[in-house]
Amino acid sequence: MKEHDINVHFIRISSNSSGQRIDNFLYTYLKVAPKSMIYKIIRTGAIRINKKRIKFQYKLQIGDLLRIPPIRGIKINRFNMKYMEEVAFLQNIIIYEDDYLLALNKPTGVAAHGGSGLKFGVIEGLRALRPKAQFLELVHRLDRETSGVLLVAKRRTALVYLHEQLRLQNMKKEYLALVHGRWNVNLQIVSVPLFKKNTLLNSSRVVYIDSENGKFSTTHFQIKEYFDNVATFLAIKPITGRTHQIRVHTQYASHPIVGDNRYGDYQSNTRFKRFGFNRLFLHASILRFIHPKTKKKFHIHAPLGQSFHNCLFFLRNLSIKNYDCLLENISKNIDNLK
Repeated sequence: MKEHDINVHFIRISSNSSGQRIDNFLYTYLKVAPKSMIYKIIRTGAIRINKKRIKFQYKLQIGDLLRIPPIRGIKINRFNMKYMEEVAFLQNIIIYEDDYLLALNKPTGVAAHGGSGLKFGVIEGLRALRPKAQFLELVHRLDRETSGVLLVAKRRTALVYLHEQLRLQNMKKEYLALVHGRWNVNLQIVSVPLFKKNTLLNSSRVVYIDSENGKFSTTHFQIKEYFDNVATFLAIKPITGRTHQIRVHTQYASHPIVGDNRYGDYQSNTRFKRFGFNRLFLHASILRFIHPKTKKKFHIHAPLGQSFHNCLFFLRNLSIKNYDCLLENISKNIDNLK
């Protein structure tokens, strides 16, 4: 396997990159270089800005002259070809794009960003597919299991503008979800304090309801459709944007989201899995914000994916009596196989 050497590059920092940390800039620019290598070349002084050594926390400024030396040992041929094949689907799920931003209809099971043992996320895949793009950054996050609208900024000015809307809670998100059981028609608002912490076992984030240490959170719920007492199809508008907010609020209401392995009901999820429905049924359907270029109201809509539609179709054509009979037959078949 041959190796590819990146030649010396001199880059004059523009407004698109101003304010970005040097380590994040290099991670985007070098594409295939691991973060450990990036930190090493910064730490050893191989990376220079205005002929001076810098630390990895350094934030780029307009007019900075960045020197990137030759870097050996980056293998890109067969490995990269396989990687490119794996991320090629991202080009087909872009639902909107202009000079300032793009939006994707992210499938369930695909991470927004890499890390924690994942080979890639949406943002890493987009950067690999668009090596000439000067700037691509996630505007917000979406849980790996959640499908729907994911917004990416193509200019730093757009990212800053959109982040300010997030900070001021002026960016509005609307979700669709399928929850277990029959949602109470009178339960339209859930407002409880949420506290986030990392578990010691695998460093994953778990959110709890905590009246003393938690942060204020509110979600609006609207019933779209009942499926007897089996499930309810909901339209959801989070007013605040806490981690796992919708998932914890539905759990608090005793109607967790179908397929939620972290906050859901194991027995109820297993029933759906027996019918082949093995995903988190939470979808980010609409994102509303002020466009960074036009300064006018703008929204992006992501249609439901086929797996979500299939489950709704199944439930619409299944009475509660048939549902119970099917479950009983499946359980008998499983017992016979033991």
